[in-house]
Amino acid sequence: MNRIAFLRCALALACTAAVTVPTLAQAQAATDYPTKGLRVIVPFPPGGASDALGRMVAQHLSNAWGQPAVVEDRPGAGGNIGAEAGAKAAPDGYTLTLAAAGFMAVNPSVYPKLGYDSAIDFQPVALLVNAPLLLVVNPKIPAQNAREFIELAKRDPGKLTVGNGGTGTAQHLGGVSFALAAGVDVQHIPYKGSAPATTDLLGGVTDAQFDNLVTLVPFVKSGKLRALGVSSTKRVAALPDVPALGEMALPGFETGTWYGIVVPKNTPKAVVDKINAALLAMLAQPDVKEKLLGMGLEPEGGTPAQFGALIRSEIAKYATIVKSANIKAE
Repeated sequence: MNRIAFLRCALALACTAAVTVPTLAQAQAATDYPTKGLRVIVPFPPGGASDALGRMVAQHLSNAWGQPAVVEDRPGAGGNIGAEAGAKAAPDGYTLTLAAAGFMAVNPSVYPKLGYDSAIDFQPVALLVNAPLLLVVNPKIPAQNAREFIELAKRDPGKLTVGNGGTGTAQHLGGVSFALAAGVDVQHIPYKGSAPATTDLLGGVTDAQFDNLVTLVPFVKSGKLRALGVSSTKRVAALPDVPALGEMALPGFETGTWYGIVVPKNTPKAVVDKINAALLAMLAQPDVKEKLLGMGLEPEGGTPAQFGALIRSEIAKYATIVKSANIKAE
């Protein structure tokens, strides 16, 4: 072998070693993972569907892996504060973020500047659930069903107030979509989360709310709020007596939100796959399925790639809705 050939061979071996050593180290890290506690960032206030789901994930991972897993509620700016914290965390699999349609797919079109790029700065792990929304009213409102609510809104344009969990959230966009489909003019009132919005609805400050079932069902069952319809084409197990909006007043109408788990970009694939497998195992448990359905959440699952494709398609979909409704951050 001449000297040039020898040098080329040596360089090739060195390059191979440079690539192989980190890969082996990453593989070993994934095999050992997790060796310490995890945190699940929930970018919304306690008391809502996101908080309940985040705690379910944390409890399952803690039980499955024998490591502590804590929920860290980081509310504010329609989920942007918690999302930015999750995006900027170390890409080692020890910080998970509960992703929601609002800050992942809606906010990129609502806020002129974000501290994260939901399509780039996160590695999707798994879609957990789809969540149809529920239209409820304070009992002072005479409407007994969605059709009567629409008629009431048409009689007094701009008078009825509909609370939501924040500007640009999927709940807000769901309410906007409902109003557009029904051809009514209502006031959309944003709050810093579903819990404070529900508090004002219970107190009669607002007239109605379009939000997750897990937030509203207890108040419906206690008679403190009246359910008018679910934002799906069929009824849900949590409220079998409540008609779907597509069934009652708006044929074919369907909207809602979804939740999943994401981690920072550059998290090793083997770690992502390990978290994905644990989450799918959680969703497959009969008691978990029953609990989720009772909360009005539809278990999903799937691969990281499938979740990533959903996020990209939802970003495009909501860009069109936000533009047509001229929604801007406040």
